[in-house]
Amino acid sequence: MPSVPDKPERDQADRPEIVLGVDTHKDFHVAAVISTLGVLLGSETFPTTVSGYRRVLSWASSFGRVRHAGVECTGSYGAALARHLTAAGIAVVEVNQPDKVQRRRGKTDAGDAEAAARAVLSGRAAAKAKTGAGPVEMIRMFKLAKASAIKSRTQAINQLKAVLVSADPELRDSLSGLGNPKLVRRCAELDADTPTDPRSAATYTLRLLARRIRDLTCEIDDLNNRIETVLQTHVPELLRRPGIGPDTAAALVITAGDNPDRMRSEASFAALCGVSPIEASSGKTRRRRLNRGGDRQANAALYRIALSRLRWDPRTQDYLARRLAQGRTRREAIRCLKRYIAREVYSLINSPDDTSTPLSEAA
Repeated sequence: MPSVPDKPERDQADRPEIVLGVDTHKDFHVAAVISTLGVLLGSETFPTTVSGYRRVLSWASSFGRVRHAGVECTGSYGAALARHLTAAGIAVVEVNQPDKVQRRRGKTDAGDAEAAARAVLSGRAAAKAKTGAGPVEMIRMFKLAKASAIKSRTQAINQLKAVLVSADPELRDSLSGLGNPKLVRRCAELDADTPTDPRSAATYTLRLLARRIRDLTCEIDDLNNRIETVLQTHVPELLRRPGIGPDTAAALVITAGDNPDRMRSEASFAALCGVSPIEASSGKTRRRRLNRGGDRQANAALYRIALSRLRWDPRTQDYLARRLAQGRTRREAIRCLKRYIAREVYSLINSPDDTSTPLSEAA
């Protein structure tokens, strides 16, 4: 005899389905709820706290069953709320473009939240949001800290050399002709007492900058090791492919996110990387133009992989020669090559055991 579901479960199933839309900000979120017929049921403001996220879900559930939610800025202000809704079993959709019709009638936070919900209901916004709750999010944070450390180290090196230019000739001559590593090491070992004149002040500043450079270098090396460790655990096969190192692999997996299954096909990943040509036909003219959108860091990573393979990989060199023989330019061949590399990377991220299509068969 089949079991009879509990009454609360029956009541939940009988409740009408609704769509939640959220306009996100740093200190508060504005939520709006619409029915599946497009009727606005209510809007409310909530703080960006743990209790606030719980109240958003409780408030929205009071109108019906929430199965889909459109959230703006899921990679920044809306990241925490998106994770909370996903954990509750709600499909979170990234809403990027504002509703132009709504903007013509004026802009309000409640109106933006309603527009986000309507974008989900109409299907205009259908891209699943990144979860941001796995190893890729770790890589993203490590890479963010590394980029900041590299920028600070470059600035410190430039400042050290600027100080050295105007330093006392005797001090400058003792440090001339040295490469950056030896120069930093020698400056870090300078004897610098309490500055009392320009010469001692220069010595003190050189030692201070050199030690800052040394500390930043240690920080960068530590972050490199942590990034590679996570990559070896998460996508080890990606690092074994020719031309793909930790930096390029990190940029590509960050673009894919912790839930690459949200992409419908390898063409979706190529579009995210900006390597899918865009149709630009009109009348009798049939042509395609470059895709200048997408994640430009991922696009640059694919370009670096292509250049590396053109230098060291015989299979890629044969592909380039074949394309040139067909009348393509080198630039056009590299664009095609980037597209094929994106396909290979997508297969490795989604199915690590699968093998990619050889370039000899792809053209």
